[in-house]
Amino acid sequence: MTAMLARGTAARSPGRADRSGGSGFVRNVTDLLDRIEYRRCESGEDLEAIYRLRYKAYRAHGYVPHSASQMTSDKYDDTPNSYRFGVFIDDDLISTVRIHHVSRDQPEAPIMGAFGDIMGPRLDRGETFTNPTMLAADPDCAHGVRAIPYITLRLAVIANEHFETTGCVCVIREEHTAFYRRIFGAVQVGEPRAYPPITIPLMLYDSECAINMQKTLDRFPFFMSKPSEQRMLFDRPDTGDLAPLTILPTAKYLQHAA
Repeated sequence: MTAMLARGTAARSPGRADRSGGSGFVRNVTDLLDRIEYRRCESGEDLEAIYRLRYKAYRAHGYVPHSASQMTSDKYDDTPNSYRFGVFIDDDLISTVRIHHVSRDQPEAPIMGAFGDIMGPRLDRGETFTNPTMLAADPDCAHGVRAIPYITLRLAVIANEHFETTGCVCVIREEHTAFYRRIFGAVQVGEPRAYPPITIPLMLYDSECAINMQKTLDRFPFFMSKPSEQRMLFDRPDTGDLAPLTILPTAKYLQHAA
């Protein structure tokens, strides 16, 4: 359930004029980051809001059945290695993603349900992964629609840097595979499989960080982040300490420094 953004957004990518590091597309996304706030949602109204957004987006495409609660969540939301985020533009929630940091010590993740036979031996060898899922965007959002997949999946790039993972593994629909290959250098692993409650087979794609991370950052510098942003997004606060309410992107500071 990774690539379920608003209709038409995830399959889009920069056009020919956008493929250099100084492209207009890159500048536009970087400028939009000035209006972005990330929130790690662990309880309360923000958490309910992202569950409702998931339902709204998936229901609009017929991916989930009707629910009286009009919220979508599953057993993986509350695992210790789960991070749920809302992405806000001008204080409006426009997208959400959930990221699991998957390791031998903490293997709980949606990827293990459908592809555990593939992923299990890799975890046993000491490999670690991020597994972004529950990716959704507001179908009614008019804020920089083309940029939403990049701004949202920026969180997965940051997670891979912060946790120094082997790779990022995604379960995606066939029509979105070109986006993940082109932007993240991801490759298909195995054959499509059932992925309940989704009613169509989904594919496992893997982007190896040692090969693809620097290429991705060079091509799309808005994916860059300072260590301080990484810590605020993914470090767990000590007992009694409060997590930051909102986290502001830091990519522009690194671009200016370069």
